[in-house]
Amino acid sequence: MSTAVTEAHVEVVRVYEDPGRSPGEHRVLVDRLWPRGLTKTSVDFDEWEKDAAPSTELRRWYGHDPGRFAEFARRYRAELASEPGASAVSKLLELAKSRRLVLLTATRDVERSGAAVLQRVLVGPGAS
Repeated sequence: MSTAVTEAHVEVVRVYEDPGRSPGEHRVLVDRLWPRGLTKTSVDFDEWEKDAAPSTELRRWYGHDPGRFAEFARRYRAELASEPGASAVSKLLELAKSRRLVLLTATRDVERSGAAVLQRVLVGPGAS
């Protein structure tokens, strides 16, 4: 397997619509808050990486306002470039090089979420 991380290696899945685990994948919850209404035994995950999530301040500022998404994404990428986000990104990149990585999130708007920004950071330049 190549050591390059592609979109095929990193998928974002909403926990409330999770189709279930596929063989060989590593599943990481990447939200700072636990998904509302779910128990830890009801979510199929391998680890919870809070350091890969946007800061509480940034999450509250964004408030899932689509008009703020571009600025949210810029600020979040800056958070991921410094600690503790940078260590979390490095860890996730290593995981994605050897197996399929599933980023689990509770957000309703997956396309304009922190998990989607994180996916693009992991996949790198040229990602759609």
